[in-house]
Amino acid sequence: MAHVLVIGGGVGGLATALLAARRGHTAELFERDPRAPGTALDRDFFGWRRPTVPQAAQPHALLGAARNVLRDDLPDVYEEMLRLGARERHELDWFDVRPPELPGDDDLVMLQARRIVLESALATALRAEAGVVVRHGEQVTGLTTAPAGEGPPGGERAGGEWAGGESAGGEPADGVRVTGVTTGADRYEGDLVVDAGGRRGGIERRLGAIGCRPPVVERHRTGLAYFCRWYRLPAGTDEGPRRPWAVTGGAFAGCAVFPADNRVFAVTLFVHTADTTRSALRDPAVFERAARSFPPGEAWLALGAEPLSGVLATASLDNRWNALVDERGPVVTGLVPVGDSITHTNPTLGQGTSLALWAARRVARTAHRDPGSERFAVDHHEWAVRTLKPWFDFQVVADAAIGERFATRAGRTGTAREVAALFDCALEDPEVMRARARVRHLAEPPERAYADPEIRARVAHWLAARPDYAPNEVGPDREEWEKLTAG
Repeated sequence: MAHVLVIGGGVGGLATALLAARRGHTAELFERDPRAPGTALDRDFFGWRRPTVPQAAQPHALLGAARNVLRDDLPDVYEEMLRLGARERHELDWFDVRPPELPGDDDLVMLQARRIVLESALATALRAEAGVVVRHGEQVTGLTTAPAGEGPPGGERAGGEWAGGESAGGEPADGVRVTGVTTGADRYEGDLVVDAGGRRGGIERRLGAIGCRPPVVERHRTGLAYFCRWYRLPAGTDEGPRRPWAVTGGAFAGCAVFPADNRVFAVTLFVHTADTTRSALRDPAVFERAARSFPPGEAWLALGAEPLSGVLATASLDNRWNALVDERGPVVTGLVPVGDSITHTNPTLGQGTSLALWAARRVARTAHRDPGSERFAVDHHEWAVRTLKPWFDFQVVADAAIGERFATRAGRTGTAREVAALFDCALEDPEVMRARARVRHLAEPPERAYADPEIRARVAHWLAARPDYAPNEVGPDREEWEKLTAG
């Protein structure tokens, strides 16, 4: 079996180390933050400053794909999350009477919880795992290397000092194999290094320091800005309203409600980054007025919820795909990425945690297959392209449509109107809702689920009965929005 070194202690890193140990490997995890997730959820969620994990305090969606990994591969983590207050919600519970169950319906269950609940459950399991050493407060500063085909110690480069292998003229050398990591004065060797450091983890700089070609990066700007505020339902109110649907939007803004654990929920507003009202939404009073102008915001805030935070803003997000294999082959061997180090996806579809857990599980299942070899690097890349890239591409298309709509404030016509109709039809038709949910929970790609003749016929019938249907008319018009956000 392999000794796996994991860079980064976020969800992807914690899951990789734990899943690897459960598969018989040993693992060492390196996290720059000296603080570890605990079970004091509110203290850690609201009081822990985490500049390297800016998304930590934003809402997270644990889709059915993420739940399935936890339930099937890490059942103790799954049970600990439920003990800590996470709640399950089946997509088909939207209807007063759930439709008859079909095979695969169990994949359509969301775990509602803040990110800290998952991190806490993973950290608790890791502390009890004999095959894992967690090194909090040890920041990885470099990579040790050897020419491809050689194991450690070989030619090494640590802290930028190369002991062999750069090509003439200063061009990056091919055939560099990572054999370990350095943390200040210390050096650790392993069979496989896993980059779970996220989009800000500095892996491109580290690869450049050891003479590798740069990764292949595909990047798409979204043009969306998000404003979130956390609340707690009053004592005795364990659940919020089932209706209206928790996500809605108009031609220039949208609102979403994210139920979480322990009566906590988040309300999020999103607008285009160029929207002139954007800065006003940072004011809690303005935020709340604007949120109440959308049906889900009004329904949840009308319950007398207690605010738990100010307005948390995030913007300049993009969809980013990183590949460590180019047309010449692997840019490095002995190192593979998981989580945001492979693909960082904008949160509108909530895919990030699921894709991270898929990659972590894949590393754990394959780390014994000559992990320092070129074949291993290529196999990991090809798996990611087959398994993760389609969902990345789906996210890019969805965000482009939202961004264009918000930027132009134009109504949706033609094919865009038909796509919107599918989502609205699902709120009334259980079979269309099932198809929509299978896509949402990453159980079936949209090109297959939505191409089903029965689904297409149901949506066409729904549209034919509503010749005046205009999507995205929920919420305030622009004149009202300007007044709400005027201060």
